[in-house]
Amino acid sequence: MPIQDATETYLPKTSESQPPGRKNPWVRVVVYLVLAAAVGLIVWRVYQNKQKTAANTANQAAALLGRPVPVQVVPAEQKPMPIYLTGLGTVTPYYSVTVKARVNGELLPVKFTEGQEVKKGDTIMVIDPRPYQAALDQAKGSLAHDQALLRNAQAEFNRYKALFAAGVVSKETLDANEAQLGQYQGAIQSDNAAVETAQLQLDWCYIKAPINGKIGLRLVDPGNIISANSTGLVIINQLKPIAVYFTLPESQLPQVLHRLASDKRMAVDAFDRSDTQRLTSGSLLTADNQIDTTTGTGKLKAVFDNKDSILFPNQFVNVHLIMENRPDALVVPSAAIQTGLNGSLFVWVINDDGKGGQVSQMQPVKVALAEGQNTILDSGPAPGAKVVIDGADRLRPGQPVTVAAAHQHQNQAGQTTGQPPASGTGRPANPGRKGQNPSSTSRQQ
Repeated sequence: MPIQDATETYLPKTSESQPPGRKNPWVRVVVYLVLAAAVGLIVWRVYQNKQKTAANTANQAAALLGRPVPVQVVPAEQKPMPIYLTGLGTVTPYYSVTVKARVNGELLPVKFTEGQEVKKGDTIMVIDPRPYQAALDQAKGSLAHDQALLRNAQAEFNRYKALFAAGVVSKETLDANEAQLGQYQGAIQSDNAAVETAQLQLDWCYIKAPINGKIGLRLVDPGNIISANSTGLVIINQLKPIAVYFTLPESQLPQVLHRLASDKRMAVDAFDRSDTQRLTSGSLLTADNQIDTTTGTGKLKAVFDNKDSILFPNQFVNVHLIMENRPDALVVPSAAIQTGLNGSLFVWVINDDGKGGQVSQMQPVKVALAEGQNTILDSGPAPGAKVVIDGADRLRPGQPVTVAAAHQHQNQAGQTTGQPPASGTGRPANPGRKGQNPSSTSRQQ
């Protein structure tokens, strides 16, 4: 028993010691407080940084708002403006003739230079005329022979007629001489027809221009044997005047036909492929007598003098069929029209601020219609007012601006239109974005 007592003496009593894993609760509280303070400090720092950033942004925005915005402007104009319908057209010769030979034979050297202007009746080609000249001479010889026989038969008939009157010859003899005279008269008529035919064949050897026009490239070289009415020799196109065929939707045809019936003449302008430069002016000739059911369009024909040869066959043009002319239309570039949040239309107008500077103001407008790059207004800025066509996306009412005149583009029609610096094809752009400060884009009604 002494060993057991010693063991009990040195072993600690488990019931009186602290449970494993338990710590002082104040340490935990202190740790939590330190963590909360650190998180709060971080949040405070982030909040202060955001406040500073917002303040800097606000200061920069305020500085930018006070800085003048560069814009380009053009004046609103009050001028005559045509109201027109547009269509796609193709230039076509007024007359086009494929020249063919009417007789057989060898083609001699041509009498023209390819591409030259010819007049009606000019000799342009010759087929070897010698066989036809010989045939004509033969026909004339037969005619002369029969004419001599006719004169002899006429003299004999006159003698037998006198003898019959004297009772020397019988009636039967007189009738026989009269019949012979009639045969020779018939032979003379046949000979005259043969001479005319031979002369016509000879004339056809000299191929003449059937119309005034411009001659094309020859299709057959000299030295070839030509067959009558089978081989095209050259094509002649009449280009002065020249025609343009174009189409319009069937919904627009009634007003065109009504106007054509009353006025008998409607002005037509031909523009280039980009529809920005007027090439020439002409008049509407007529409309087709039916509508194309596959496209729902009607075909119309316009005629142009084309004295300067600016139109050429198969050229693509944009046709402006003028329906009306407004003498005092209020006109602004289509690029100046902006769209507000509620769909209202307005333009930015530049006014003096009274301090030697210029500021922007919104001007509501009422659009009548858009014609190409120009828009006609029923109401809007006064004539001469400067409207913004570039730089409108950064404007607000009262915004200071610096003004630069827009690049002016003048087409052959005499219409001057303002162009933004980066102009594309010259067509109006899509409507502006809805909002207080829409981008500087045009609106086509």
